[in-house]
Amino acid sequence: MAISSRIDLAYSHTALTMEDRDHLSELFTEWQLLSDLSFADLILWVPKRKDYVSWPDGHIAIGHIRPTTAPTVFAQDLIGEELPWGKNSQIDQTLSQGTIIRDTEPELIGEILVKEETIPVHFDGRTIAVISRHRNAVAMRSASPLEINYRELAHMVFRMVSEGTFPIQGSIYRAESAPRVGDGLIRLSQQGAVTYASPNARSAISRLGWDNEITGAGLGSIFDSLDNHQSEPTEETWTNILSGKNLRREDFDNGNGIIDLLVIPLIADGVGVGSIVLMHDVTELRRRDRALVTKDATIREIHHRVKNNLQTVSALLRLQSRRVEDPTASAALAEAVRRVASIAIVHETLSTSSAESVLFDEVYERIVHNAIELSPRPITPQKLGEFGVLDSQVATPLALVITELIHNALEHGLAEGGDSVRVEVVHNENRYEIKVIDNGIGLPEGFDWEKSSNLGLQIVRTLTENELKGTIVLNRVASETIALIKFTA
Repeated sequence: MAISSRIDLAYSHTALTMEDRDHLSELFTEWQLLSDLSFADLILWVPKRKDYVSWPDGHIAIGHIRPTTAPTVFAQDLIGEELPWGKNSQIDQTLSQGTIIRDTEPELIGEILVKEETIPVHFDGRTIAVISRHRNAVAMRSASPLEINYRELAHMVFRMVSEGTFPIQGSIYRAESAPRVGDGLIRLSQQGAVTYASPNARSAISRLGWDNEITGAGLGSIFDSLDNHQSEPTEETWTNILSGKNLRREDFDNGNGIIDLLVIPLIADGVGVGSIVLMHDVTELRRRDRALVTKDATIREIHHRVKNNLQTVSALLRLQSRRVEDPTASAALAEAVRRVASIAIVHETLSTSSAESVLFDEVYERIVHNAIELSPRPITPQKLGEFGVLDSQVATPLALVITELIHNALEHGLAEGGDSVRVEVVHNENRYEIKVIDNGIGLPEGFDWEKSSNLGLQIVRTLTENELKGTIVLNRVASETIALIKFTA
C-alpha cells in the first residue's frame, strides 16, 4: 500500500480535526530539521480513538523520517504500525501528561542499542500526537562539539513542539530548496552573537571574504561589514535581519559568493532564547540560474530578430510581386510571401516563450486566419482535436505543411459551392496523425507524386518525409479529399 494511502487509513482511526491535520502537515514539512539535529529517526504517533472524550485504545504511526546526519536505526518504514495501549508506556505517558520523557534505558533493536525519547505535539490546547525519537546510544557517548550543539538545539526545538510554538505559524520558507542542517548551521545567542558555527557554515562565510574568528561576533555585524549592496535592496540592515528575533529567509550576495540564509527563532515559555541560522552556499547554483535566464533571453531575442527579418523578406517579396507584370511570376511571389509568413508565425510565438517549444494550436489558428484572408471565397474551417505543445524543430515544418495543404484545398480542391476544410488531429503521446480534408473536386485522375508539378504538394512531401520523418498519403473517399500525415514528434 502506498504511504499516502496508509496515512489516510491511519487518519480514519483518529479523532483529529482538519485543523489538527493541517498542523501535523506543517510539522511534516519542517521535521527534517528535527531529525537532523537529533541524529535520530522520528516517528509520529497519533492516538486511536473516535473522539477527544474517549480514552485511546492505542496509537498508530502516520509519519517516519530518517536523519541525513546519521545512519537510520530502522531498516523498515514504520508508517501504519499500531501500538496497543500499554505496549509503550513512554508514548502513553507523554500523550496523557503532555510531557517530554528523556531519561530512559536504551533497548536493543536488531544489533543497535537504541535510546528512545518521546515528545508531545501540542496544538489548540491539546496534545494531538506524540513524536518518538530513536538514537544510537553508543554513538552518543563520544559527542563532538558539533553533535553537542545540534542536540542542544534539538532539545530547544522539541520543547517548542511541546509548547505549540513549532512549526512557526505563517512560515515563508517551506520549500524543498530551503537550507538544511548539513549545508551549514550557526547558533546565535539571545543577543544575536555566534555561539557555534559548523564547519560548512564557516566555509560559506569565509567564501564571502571574512577572515576573522566567527564565534563571539555578532552575525549581523559580520554580514553588514561584508555587504557591498550587490544583493537585492532591503530596508533593513543585516544586523536586524540576522538578529534571530523573527523567522527570515534571505539571499546574501556580495560578489564573492551567494548565501541562502534561513533564520529560525528559538522560543521557551514565550520568550526568545536565541536562534538557528541555516546557510547554504548557492553561488554556483545561482550563477547557473542566471546564465540560463540570460540564455533564454538571448534565444527569445534571436527568434524575435528572425521573425523581424522574415517579415522584412516578406515585405520585399510583396513589393517585388507588385512590379512584376507576368501573372505566373506574381503568383509565385505571392506564394513565397505566404510561406515566409508561416515560418514567421512560429518564430513570433517562440519569441514570447521561455522554452524552445510552442503551443501549436495558437500557431494553427493564425495560419488558418491568414489562409482565409487570402481566399477569394467564404470558407468554414473546422478543427477536431488538439496539437498541444511541439518542439520548434517540429513546429516550423509542420506549420508549412499545414499551410500548403490548406492553401492547396482553397486554391485547387474546392469546387464552386465547396465551402468546407476540416483538420483532424489525433495523437497518442508523441505519435501524431493529422488529416486535412476538403469537400472539393478532388485529385486529378491518375495523380502521381513523382509526376506532379504542384510545387506546394512537393514541398509538403519533402518536409513530411525529410523534416518530420513521417509519411503522407492523399486519398479520395466519397466526396472528400483526405491528406493523411503521420509522424513522431
